[in-house]
Amino acid sequence: MDFNDVINQRRAINHFDPNEPVSDELIKQVVELAAKAPSSFNLQPWSLMILRDLEEKKRLRKLAWDQPKVTEAPVVFIFLADRDGWKKGHPFVEKNFQEMVRAGSMVPEKYEWFTKVIAGLYGTDDEKSQAFACKNTGFYAMAVMFAAKSLSLETHPMDGFDHDAVRREFHIPDNYWIPLLMAVGYMDRTKTLHPPNWRKTFDEIVVKFT
Repeated sequence: MDFNDVINQRRAINHFDPNEPVSDELIKQVVELAAKAPSSFNLQPWSLMILRDLEEKKRLRKLAWDQPKVTEAPVVFIFLADRDGWKKGHPFVEKNFQEMVRAGSMVPEKYEWFTKVIAGLYGTDDEKSQAFACKNTGFYAMAVMFAAKSLSLETHPMDGFDHDAVRREFHIPDNYWIPLLMAVGYMDRTKTLHPPNWRKTFDEIVVKFT
């Protein structure tokens, strides 16, 4: 499937077939293919919780406006945006720097410079840390949807849920914001797919301020 097909055929599917399973291997492919998404300084401040167990999905559905797709879809992702993902000493900040040194794009002597730069960009206040985490996790989430479609899976991103209640129910640490949930699976072919929604045109998207 080429990119034109992926982007034009990707839809937010409301009805999933609960009897058509998605293999662990296919989910791993989606997760790792989407990890090619860009991120600020390659910090990749995203994580996923993968829900397959029906009882877990029922618990989530109660907190997600009782949306049927939460339990109908064979897999549901909880996306986590790490607001601490820029901090010196964070495991992935440290790994990222070490990998850059290994690749030759950074030298060990630049460590203090590197950690000060990212702290200045993303850590000077809570708003910047939140924006950093959610922006980059948004890149990843969109890549997940495209990756899933390229592998013939359907998805539906959801922001209709009680954020704080989901955090409590699934024991999610405070450094994570939950930008969205995502149902993943195959469409229930007994249902009718509505025509695609309208999209802004070029002239509606491009703006100029004087």
